[in-house]
Amino acid sequence: MALRVAFQMDPIEAVNIDGDSSFRIALEAQARGHEVYVYTPDKLAYREGRVLALAQKAELRRVKGDHVTLGPVTELDLGEIDVVWLRQDPPFDMGYITTTHLLDMIHPQTLVVNDPFWVRNYPEKLLVLRFPDLTPPTMIARDLATIRAFKAQHGDVILKPLYGNGGAGVFRLDPNDRNLASLHELFTGINREPLIVQKYLPAVSKGDKRVILVNGEPIGAINRVPAEGETRSNMHVGGRAEKVELTARDREICAAIGPLLREKGQIFVGIDVIGDWLTEINLTSPTGLQELERFDGTNGAALIWEAIEAKRAAA
Repeated sequence: MALRVAFQMDPIEAVNIDGDSSFRIALEAQARGHEVYVYTPDKLAYREGRVLALAQKAELRRVKGDHVTLGPVTELDLGEIDVVWLRQDPPFDMGYITTTHLLDMIHPQTLVVNDPFWVRNYPEKLLVLRFPDLTPPTMIARDLATIRAFKAQHGDVILKPLYGNGGAGVFRLDPNDRNLASLHELFTGINREPLIVQKYLPAVSKGDKRVILVNGEPIGAINRVPAEGETRSNMHVGGRAEKVELTARDREICAAIGPLLREKGQIFVGIDVIGDWLTEINLTSPTGLQELERFDGTNGAALIWEAIEAKRAAA
């Protein structure tokens, strides 16, 4: 069954075709005979009861420097599209949130992946709070005295923006650090959001595992190892991807969170595990598909499309 598919994402012309998960998902869609369109979030609009996008049909190929041919700009009525992918990168700001409200208006008649209502209600650093037994000691707060007390209790902590991504603005504050007040001043001068503070996990030196789940079931994992002298393991900031196997603890974590992900229509999810602890549940724009395919031969994009096609067939 051929589907009409639209990707709401950052400009496809600029993606790294060897690492970008959206590109891999779109390429797999094309290989399965689906019609692929792309548009950026600023081209999304609501007009008189319809949700529209100024989109371009995309022809994709795995050729560096020549990976996409775009057709003319056309106005798509997203209510007439079979599948819309919500794939732009955070920050999870009001612009991002507004797109989820607009896409809510066409889902589930048009299948939006992941379900925008729950993407909006379950930001990755907040969804983990539903599973305190699986996570390291964690605090969400803005008040400096409250954060100081948490740091005094745990000594070595990670401080980061609540709605950031890609490792941006992540700081380790060890017991001897004297920068908490300055960082608090910096962050609170930028926005009015709380911060997230977690107990530092020394196991991060051995890697931050990205486990990929499709429809609530784990399909594999990659390990992201920090560069020398770095605390952050994100590949955006120089982390190195390595092959890794799922452990019994990884599967235990997935078994605990999987039913909720399925119930809330979260088809493609990436979770972060350091040692034995769950640190994030990424719903917005998870990555790691291409690395998993290279290391394990697991075609995660095909498994995702099988889940989507089954949902569309049952609709």
